[in-house]
Amino acid sequence: MTDKTSPATSVSDRAMSAVMAKDRGAWLDCFAEDALLRDPVGGSPLDPHGRGFRGHAALAQFWDSLVEPAQDVRFVVREEYPSPEATAKVASVAITLPGGEALTYDGVFVYEVDESGRIASLSGYFTPPFPAM
Repeated sequence: MTDKTSPATSVSDRAMSAVMAKDRGAWLDCFAEDALLRDPVGGSPLDPHGRGFRGHAALAQFWDSLVEPAQDVRFVVREEYPSPEATAKVASVAITLPGGEALTYDGVFVYEVDESGRIASLSGYFTPPFPAM
């Protein structure tokens, strides 16, 4: 299996593309019904206890609070370490906030997939550069 045919690489690429296209439905479709999103791991203003967001309703809340208000979100993946069940992406993220303020940060994003090839877990490792929106 080559890197580009890895189920984890394929679905993580689709999820990132959906964020950049601001397509909430396509993004949610990438996730298993009981998926866990920890972005970032350890907590943030949106997740002060660091428990993450589990299930589609919670993922939709995350989207509505962080992705939807942004004017633009871009990912540049510099490195990727895939396996069939998981992939780790080293990436830069650029977000343009409402009003035009630009934030950029680097992180490692680990996607684990279930047997159907949907994201079961997404864990982002980075220092949050932004307040809750």
